[in-house]
Amino acid sequence: MADPRTIELAKLVVDHALKVKKGENVILSGGVEAEPFLLALYKEVILRGAHPDFRIAIRETAPFFFKHAKPHQIEKFPDTFDYQVKKAQKYVGILTDTNTRSLANCDPKKIAARQKIVKPISTYICNGKPHIQRSSVAYPCQALAQEAEMSLTDYENFVYGACLQDWKTIGRRMNQILKVFQKGKSVHLIGRGVDLKFQIHGKLAKSDLDGENIPMGEIFMAPVRESLNGWIKFDYPAIESSKEVTDIYLKFENGKVIESSASKNEDFLKEMLSADENASYVGEFGIGMNPKIKKFTKNLLFDEKMGGTIHLALGAAYKANGGGNDSIIHWDIVKDMSHAKIILDGKIVQNKAKWLI
Repeated sequence: MADPRTIELAKLVVDHALKVKKGENVILSGGVEAEPFLLALYKEVILRGAHPDFRIAIRETAPFFFKHAKPHQIEKFPDTFDYQVKKAQKYVGILTDTNTRSLANCDPKKIAARQKIVKPISTYICNGKPHIQRSSVAYPCQALAQEAEMSLTDYENFVYGACLQDWKTIGRRMNQILKVFQKGKSVHLIGRGVDLKFQIHGKLAKSDLDGENIPMGEIFMAPVRESLNGWIKFDYPAIESSKEVTDIYLKFENGKVIESSASKNEDFLKEMLSADENASYVGEFGIGMNPKIKKFTKNLLFDEKMGGTIHLALGAAYKANGGGNDSIIHWDIVKDMSHAKIILDGKIVQNKAKWLI
C-alpha cells in the first residue's frame, strides 16, 4: 500500500506546481527507485484527464555510457527526446539515485561535452514557458538517505516534512522579504568567510512558491553580471557529476572568478570554471527560507533552501530573473550565514541568519 504522503506529494505536483489540465501531455521522468511515486503521479495525471508519458532511467546506464561511448555517441543530439519534450506541456523531474558516486571515475571532459550537447533541451524545459512548465521534485530513496547520514525512515520523514507544509503561511513571510529585495539594487555579504559586493536585478527577483522545485523555500535573483567584487569561502561541499568539492574559495573581480581553490577535487572546480566563457561568472544569488530544512544533506534540492544560508550559482542565469549569463553549467554552492550579514542598499536585513525585516 502506498504511503499516503506519496499521494499527497503527487497531488501537490499535479495541482499546485503544474496545474495539469485535461488533454495535456505530461512527461514523468525518474529512476526505477522512484516507482511508487511515478505510479502515484501517473494516477493523478490520468484522473485530471491528461496524458502521462514516462521517461525512466535504468540503473548503471550513465557510468557505462561515459566509460564506453565513442565520440559520435557523445556528440549525438537526442532528437527523439527533444521531440517528446516539444510535444509536452508539463514535465516532472524526480530527483533520486541508486548510487550518488556512480560517475566519480568517469572522464569529466566527456560529461561536460555531453552536457553541452543536451543543454538546449534542459534550457527549454527550465525556460520554455508558456510552452512547457516543469517541476523538479524530491522523493526519498536509500542512496540519498545514506548521503544525508539518516536511516531511510528518518529520511522519508525529512523529505515529506520539508515538502508538505503550510505553504500559504510560509509564503506570506517569504513574499514579505521578497518585496524588499525587489526594491533593492546592491548586496553586500560580509562576515566569517565572506566579503562580497554585487548589484542585483532586484525587480526580477522571484520566490519558488510556484513549485518549480519541491520542496519550496527560497527567494532568488540574478546578480548584474560584471558587478561581483570580493571573495567568499563556502562552508558546505558542492557536488556535481559525483564529484564532491570541499572548502571552495572564490575571488571575484568585475564579476569574474580570478582566483579559486578547494581542499578536495580542486582540479574539478577548475574544470567547471572553464567549462565555457561564462562559467566563471555568477548567474544566481539565492536565500534559503524553508523552516523544516535544518541539516545539510548533500542534496541541493534541499540544501539550497536551508534557513540561514545563501547560495551562488556559477554559470547560467534564469531567464525569469533577467538572464545576462548563458552557460552550459548552473552550479549552486551553499554558504552558512550564521556568522555573517546580508546588507541590502546599505541596510542590514539579515544578521547571523536572523531576519531584521
